[in-house]
Amino acid sequence: QVQVVESGGDLVQPGGSLRLSCSASGSIFSIGTMGWYRQAPGKERELVATITNGGSTKYAASVKGRFTISRDNAKNTVYLQMNSLKPEDTAVYYCNVYKFVTPYWGQGTQVTVSS
Repeated sequence: QVQVVESGGDLVQPGGSLRLSCSASGSIFSIGTMGWYRQAPGKERELVATITNGGSTKYAASVKGRFTISRDNAKNTVYLQMNSLKPEDTAVYYCNVYKFVTPYWGQGTQVTVSS
């Protein structure tokens, strides 16, 4: 089993920045791709960004150029630096960690962008 815990969500004004963190623990041998997803009220969960253990990244078109995903393999931690935040970025952000072909999810952290 892999435990996944997110942190860093907050209320921020439009144009502001936040940094989310996600740590994996437990049976962390052979962890692969880590990523962030988000779900806004009334909408389906969507991919925000992913990063492989080799450092290859993928971003949703809506966040490209504003968000940056990174990871520290020694700490089994993935980060999401979010800049130039918009009200439409408001959502619960979930961390996802793959161990072989099994995905593990965190409980989510709330990001609210509002003036």
